[in-house]
Amino acid sequence: MAKEVSNPDEPVVIGEELDHARLITLNRPRHLNVISSKVVSLLAEYLEKWEKDDQAALILIKGAGRAFSAGGDLKMFYEGRKSKDSCLEVVYRMYWLCYHIHTYKKTQVALVQGISMGGGASLMVPMKFSVVTEKTVFSTPEASIGFHVDCGFSYILSHLRGHLGEYLALTGARLNCKELVAAGLATHVVPSERLPELEKRLISLNSGDENAVKATIEEFSLHVQLDEDSVLNKKLIIDECFSKDTVADIIKSFEEEASKEGNGWIGPVLKGLKRSSPTGLKITLRSIREGRNQTLPECLKKEFRLTMNILRTTISGDVYEGIRALTIDKDNAPKWDPPVLDQVDDEKVDLVFQPFTEDLELRVPELKQCRWDGKYENSAYAN
Repeated sequence: MAKEVSNPDEPVVIGEELDHARLITLNRPRHLNVISSKVVSLLAEYLEKWEKDDQAALILIKGAGRAFSAGGDLKMFYEGRKSKDSCLEVVYRMYWLCYHIHTYKKTQVALVQGISMGGGASLMVPMKFSVVTEKTVFSTPEASIGFHVDCGFSYILSHLRGHLGEYLALTGARLNCKELVAAGLATHVVPSERLPELEKRLISLNSGDENAVKATIEEFSLHVQLDEDSVLNKKLIIDECFSKDTVADIIKSFEEEASKEGNGWIGPVLKGLKRSSPTGLKITLRSIREGRNQTLPECLKKEFRLTMNILRTTISGDVYEGIRALTIDKDNAPKWDPPVLDQVDDEKVDLVFQPFTEDLELRVPELKQCRWDGKYENSAYAN
C-alpha cells in the first residue's frame, strides 16, 4: 500500500463512547482531515463495532480544525503511482465502507464545519442528519484533475433534481450551507458558534430516537432562504445545458448561454470546465448518466472499476498529472493527454467501464445476514 505520513502519537480518527452516544472525530486538522488508509480502517472498525453494540444508539461525526474533510489523500495516490495497485486496498475498503454508511442501522449525525469535498462529503451526505454551517463548503472537483466522482456520488448526484448532478460533477462548483439544504445534500443549517452546544445536547440526549434527534437539531437550526444569485436559481439554464448528450455539446450550449445578458456568472464556471481533464470529464458524465439507472451497489462497483483503471492509467495518466499540478508542483498548469475532448476516444472510455471478473469486483454485502461480509482481507486481492 502507498505510504502515508502522519504523527504516530496522534490518532487520525478518535472514537469516543459516551453512554449511548458515540462520537467520531476526524483528526488530521493540519491536512484538512484527508482520508488515508488508516482513516478508512478506523472508521470501518468503529462503525461495525457500534452497529453491533446494543448500547450504541446515536453516532456523531465531526472534523477537527477548520475542515470536515477535504477528501482522499491525493499525495498518497501520487506517491504510489509507480507501484502496481499500491492504493487498491484503501480504495476497496473505502467503497465497501461507503455502502455501510449509506445503509447504517443506527441514527447518524454529521456536524460539518468548513471544507467537505469529494470523498470527504461521503461522510456527510448519506447521514440521516447532516448539519452544516455558514462556513461549510461542498464540492466534487474530481473531474478537473482527471478523476471521476466516486464514493457513491455517481449515485447521489445522479438522483438530484433535473441536471444539477451533471453540473456539480463536471464543474466542481461549490455549494454553501443554504444550497446544500435546498439541494437535499444536507438537512439543517446551524450557526457555527452554536455547533459545540448542539453537539453537547445531542450527546446528553443519550438516544438514537430520530424524532428526538431531529427536534433537538431544529432548536438550533435556521430557516433556509437561498441567496438571489444562488446557482440553484439558475435551474432552467443548468437543465438546458447539462442535459445535452456529450461534454462537447454541454460546453457549446453553456457558451451560448454565457453570451446572453445577465449570465455573467457562467464565465468563470465555463473557464474552469474548459481547463479540466477532457478524459476526466467524459468518464464523469457517463458515470453520472449511468448512475440514474443503477442501484447504490451497482454505482459503487462501477466506481471501484473506474478508480482502479484510472490509477492504472488504462487509457490516460491524467489523474497523476492533475494531482501534480494541483498539490505537488502547484503550478496549476496540467498537460492533459489527450489535450482536447475530440481526441478522447469513446472506445477507450469504454475500457475503464468494463466489468472485472466476478472474483475481482467490489463485494457489496446486500443480504442482511451477511451485512459485514465482503471485507478486503477476504477478497481475491488479499489472497
